[in-house]
Amino acid sequence: MDAEHNYIDVNKKTWNEKVEIHVDSEFYNMKEFLAGETSLNEIELNLLGDVRGKKILHLQCHFGQDTISLARMGAEVTGVDLSDKAIAKGQEVAEQLGVDVRFICSDVYQLPEVLKEQFDIVYTSYGVIGWLPDMNKWGEVVAKFVKPGGKFVFVEFHPLIWMYDYDFTKIEYSYFNVEAIIETESGTYADTSSESEFNTVNWNHSIADVVQGIVNNQLQIATFEEHNYSPYPCFNHVVEIAPKKYQIAPFGDKAPLVYAIVAKQGL
Repeated sequence: MDAEHNYIDVNKKTWNEKVEIHVDSEFYNMKEFLAGETSLNEIELNLLGDVRGKKILHLQCHFGQDTISLARMGAEVTGVDLSDKAIAKGQEVAEQLGVDVRFICSDVYQLPEVLKEQFDIVYTSYGVIGWLPDMNKWGEVVAKFVKPGGKFVFVEFHPLIWMYDYDFTKIEYSYFNVEAIIETESGTYADTSSESEFNTVNWNHSIADVVQGIVNNQLQIATFEEHNYSPYPCFNHVVEIAPKKYQIAPFGDKAPLVYAIVAKQGL
């Protein structure tokens, strides 16, 4: 079977291999996190609002830093990820901190088969949808889990940046989801010095593709934002313009790097 049709296994293997590298990296700053520092950023905190007492589903949670951060803020949180090693690490960290969090290992599309609940907030962020081929199916899954009166909070890197080569010197990829992008990458955004190589299967998604995936499934968009910075230095040629705010030097402040959507059930 080719990589595109076997994308779940290919990507699961890659994310399993990345877990320990990421946990040990400066990027994820586990020392400060374990000492009480939140992993959440200003963009998503503003959109999430007061989460005390809220029931939250966190999709594609990696090893659970945001999941645990939300629980520390008083929410009842379920974190979901494809990687069984990431889920095991999240459980380990939550137990170490004495934080009550539920973790589930599942592919996003298969989650309705194993979870039969609804939530006040469904949340997912940063580098998540590129691993999924079908935004309408994604929107259908999200909508299943947002209870009436609840909301979906989504923060993602802007599709503009995925059009460029890794050095941001030329447009190399289509803005549109025309085909699977099958690559072998060296290192990882959390540790560029790592000599490890990872096979990946990704898809680019236009904003229209994402928006239609949401509205086709009866979620109503209440907020749409674009930001000319990233809260993470996870690209080449970044410059820090303020604490936890980075821009790509060739773009300066002239290009969006992140966008965010809040969609509501029963607006």
